[in-house]
Amino acid sequence: MRLIFLGPPGVGKGTQAELLAKKYSIPKLSTGDLLRDAVRNKTPLGVEAKGFMDRGELVPDQVVIGLVREKLESRECENGFILDGFPRTVPQADQLTSILKSRAAGLDRVIYFWIPKEEIVTRISGRRSCPKCKSVYHIHSVPPKNEGICDGCGAELTQRMDDKPDTVESRLSVYQEQTAPLIEYYKSKNLLSELDGSGAVHDVQGQLIALLS
Repeated sequence: MRLIFLGPPGVGKGTQAELLAKKYSIPKLSTGDLLRDAVRNKTPLGVEAKGFMDRGELVPDQVVIGLVREKLESRECENGFILDGFPRTVPQADQLTSILKSRAAGLDRVIYFWIPKEEIVTRISGRRSCPKCKSVYHIHSVPPKNEGICDGCGAELTQRMDDKPDTVESRLSVYQEQTAPLIEYYKSKNLLSELDGSGAVHDVQGQLIALLS
């Protein structure tokens, strides 16, 4: 099973990818994880990526594509994979198509997760985290027992700068500009399925499994 999960930040695609990866024993791949692993293991691409990251620059497409190619050509992905949040642009999608074609493989399905914009802002802006033990809470769905205080270690919870409502709006605008065109791209290839991600996690997972069946 070779899948891509698309959708704006906060839509829940990462959670669904984790659950599905465990169910079908296939790897979930995100560019963030690939970059961190390559940097930690000091691979040639990891060393190159670290240079850009240390300078505060975006890691260029050719490095990201190289990391994806290495992983997809590894034995770990012989029985399939779930790409979470990659590709992000149409040029990246073209590169991915070329990689898979060189392996005489193709995608089985691209799942586009969507929820109303207002719910995305609520989901992301409600997140709080503990700077000490790294526990994560949500002021609506998973609140701490005492407001603003971590249940585990008693530290004061914080909100990431990119989780603030104004920043979330900006992130969604960037997504709309760069990544939304992929919806039409994969729709034109008859690979796209849309899934409402606004329900409970287990309900969305059930719909996803039914769709893939």
